[in-house]
Amino acid sequence: MSVYRSNKQISVQVIDDVNGVTLASASSRVKEIAEKANITKTEQARLVGKLAAEKAIEKGVSAVVFDRNGYLYHGRVKALADAAREGGLKF
Repeated sequence: MSVYRSNKQISVQVIDDVNGVTLASASSRVKEIAEKANITKTEQARLVGKLAAEKAIEKGVSAVVFDRNGYLYHGRVKALADAAREGGLKF
């Protein structure tokens, strides 16, 4: 599970490293998240984490390795990880 964070957006991909294939992805640019007005970037990250967990579980993935890509584990990255755990992913 690889996280990318920019100044305004956040996205995550669930990647199968052995086959080099992206199994599931979620982003703050997805319609149902982007349409929500007046939410903080941290709240966006929580929604992305929940969406990523749902999509990964649909694909049969229940355990992942969390790759924060060098971003510090606090704020939006932590919110995304916590929401993914609440959504059912184990890491």
